[in-house]
Amino acid sequence: MSGTTIEFGKVTRLPVDRLQLDRLNPRLIDQSAEVSDTAVIARLFRGSELDELLQSISANGYLDIEPLVAMQESRDGNKRFIVLEGNRRLAALRLLREPELVKTIKTSESLSIAIPPVDRNLRSTFDQVSVYCVKSREAARSFIGFKHINGPAKWDAYAKARFAADWYKQDGRRDLNSIARSIGDGHATIKRMVSAIYVLDQAQAKDLFDINDRVTPKFNFSHLYTALSRRQYIQYLGIAENWVRYDPQPNPVPANKLGALKQVLVWIYGSREENLPPAVRTQNPDIKHLGEVLANPEGLRVLEAKADLNAAYAAIEPVDRRLSVSLVRARDNINDAAKSLRGFDGRETPLLDIAGDVKEVSETVYERMRKKAREAGTAE
Repeated sequence: MSGTTIEFGKVTRLPVDRLQLDRLNPRLIDQSAEVSDTAVIARLFRGSELDELLQSISANGYLDIEPLVAMQESRDGNKRFIVLEGNRRLAALRLLREPELVKTIKTSESLSIAIPPVDRNLRSTFDQVSVYCVKSREAARSFIGFKHINGPAKWDAYAKARFAADWYKQDGRRDLNSIARSIGDGHATIKRMVSAIYVLDQAQAKDLFDINDRVTPKFNFSHLYTALSRRQYIQYLGIAENWVRYDPQPNPVPANKLGALKQVLVWIYGSREENLPPAVRTQNPDIKHLGEVLANPEGLRVLEAKADLNAAYAAIEPVDRRLSVSLVRARDNINDAAKSLRGFDGRETPLLDIAGDVKEVSETVYERMRKKAREAGTAE
């Protein structure tokens, strides 16, 4: 097979052992180009439902319907092919073909991968696969981008943004508008995502933040690009007000605001190394609330002192709105309790005491509000 003639732009059948996993795969967060195959496969297994693919291939054999997309690479006199599209399939095939690889991953990555039993008559389907060969990453970008950004096999937000940002950085002839058209996505969405990548890259280059130091298992990249579309964050970080009107540029946060950038990223994602939980728990409404806190000196002081977004937001939330929200929530909760009264058998006196406390507090609230309404002339 070493003498197989490769025609670029056409599909060729190649042995699996000539195919190389792509260390620069956008699925792999903060991945080094020098990382081992075991680390790449472990990350794909943890984040890309590789176990389901293993089950499917082991039960049906490798269904060679859609070709992988690969770029030829010569290293140490050997020609191999870096798989630009189809890394999950290649990883699954390698796990099914290489028992020692499974053992190595268990030892080096502390990850046990259960390999399903395979009918030996199906094993021959694991040896060769169809590959569409391209001369460079650039030649495959439009196809890969469309498939994973708006097509049938969508990447998560970070992988999409990283792919578009790398394309924009490396191809000086293309602006973001043309890149967005090539991959079938809206220009505004791609611009927001790539702009956030530039902010993230600046933070990582300055050792302010490391994606792998986040507290939550999933990297919620959408938290960041949503935040950076809000005026309060832009002002807090000292970013130019009109930055979204232009294609992104490196280092958008000024040097005197790098401390603020670190703080925002820790509030959004937390830090395992510093044992700091994220202040943001959910995108809605926490990103909005954090922005409002950043724009309010009193709320910001509370957040800096307590690292508690709820407490900080309570310090700036208008009292009348807090009263309204609390009353509606209390009414809903007491209605829920009323629907569950059949669960009270009359013997649990502590529950009766709690109900008494609720009655006393609600009567106090009602009488004080009624008195104020009388004084305002809005109630008899």
